Amino acid sequence: MTSTLLSTPTLNAPTVRQLPNGLTIVAEQMAVDAVSLNIWLKVGSAVEPDAINGMAHFLEHMVFKGTPRLKAGDFERLIEERGAVTNAATSQDYTHYYITTAPKDFAKLAPLQIDVVVNPCIADDAFARERLVILEEIRRSEDNPRRRTFYRAMGTGFEHLPYRRSVLGPTEVISQLEAQQMRNFHSQWYRPELMTAAVVGNLPVEELIGIVNAGFEQCYSEDKFAGKMPWLGERETFFPEPSFTDIVRREYIDETLQQARLVMLWRVPGMNSVAETYALDILAAILGQGKMSRLFRDLREERQLVSSIGASNMTQLIQGAFYIYAMLPPENLTEVENAIAEHIRQLNNELIAEADITRLRTKVANRFVFANEKPSDRANLYGYYQSQIGDLAPAINYPDRIQAIEAVDLQIAAQRYLSFDAYGVVAVKPE
Repeated sequence: MTSTLLSTPTLNAPTVRQLPNGLTIVAEQMAVDAVSLNIWLKVGSAVEPDAINGMAHFLEHMVFKGTPRLKAGDFERLIEERGAVTNAATSQDYTHYYITTAPKDFAKLAPLQIDVVVNPCIADDAFARERLVILEEIRRSEDNPRRRTFYRAMGTGFEHLPYRRSVLGPTEVISQLEAQQMRNFHSQWYRPELMTAAVVGNLPVEELIGIVNAGFEQCYSEDKFAGKMPWLGERETFFPEPSFTDIVRREYIDETLQQARLVMLWRVPGMNSVAETYALDILAAILGQGKMSRLFRDLREERQLVSSIGASNMTQLIQGAFYIYAMLPPENLTEVENAIAEHIRQLNNELIAEADITRLRTKVANRFVFANEKPSDRANLYGYYQSQIGDLAPAINYPDRIQAIEAVDLQIAAQRYLSFDAYGVVAVKPE
């Protein structure tokens, strides 16, 4: 099955093709002397039961520890010899692996990337060694004040959804995981029908698709784990949590801090309701993105109540979080929270001036375009949207959707999702 999507002037037209083995390939030729392959799986910490929380991220590490064809270290050596780059990332909703090469090297290196993803050995001894690396990563994360505040905020923002947990998992869980559990996890979730391979660069589209297809045919065997790996169960079904009905407050003392931290957050639509996210992206820019934003000008520049402040609309798959974060003297916590709530109240009750709307629409749309100019950016974009919601149109049409937002749309979104008297708030004090 093949389709070619029409483009806006800012993005080209990717070709989407689903292979008989279920793999979806998104390919686009781009006149830049590079090719990027981005393999996405709709598998992150959200699919993990509590008993194996952290498995997806741990597996991301183990993927690079050798395959039946490649000894540990061979993949990185072969990549570096050709001047290519590779890396990976894990979130609650996805895991992805990517490689960027020169066009002349792509046919040689792409199968290596595919091999490490679909055929990791996950040997017991390597598993035991890498566990120590993961435990150290957890320790460093817990030593990071911003990360600690974020985890506390997510635990406040979500009561039931897995977004309340750390992607890395807790020490006590990682310490008890076994290599066989990881092999089971890989067998269940790392299957072609659950993968999207996005490939963008300066080769013809059919050549890009052919190289990726050949790599999977070479590396993947449908009966690889037949009779060895039990099926672990279907993906659990989650539903968005209701909006806050009052202020849910959590306060902590952190003696390592020099300044206090304040987070205010609201539950908002996620990628499963992507049409509802555009106005929220603009509202985040209005409030806390850049030196012209309302919170920066008011609370940092004019009243000097905070040392830093920002806002973001975190669009996760099932449900997002509208997130405002500030660093400030502890004696200003109450005043700053009240001031932010007042800015939210203004968004609920007052239409934004048309001149401001025009500037902000252009800022948000252009930021998106500028962030997707390179082959690696574009492959990342296509892989994310295709793997998460099975639809590239929202990615391609994002600038147009942003430019279509009007003042009344922003007010409706604020009234619907951003209450000035019902939200989650986390305050962390240094004393």
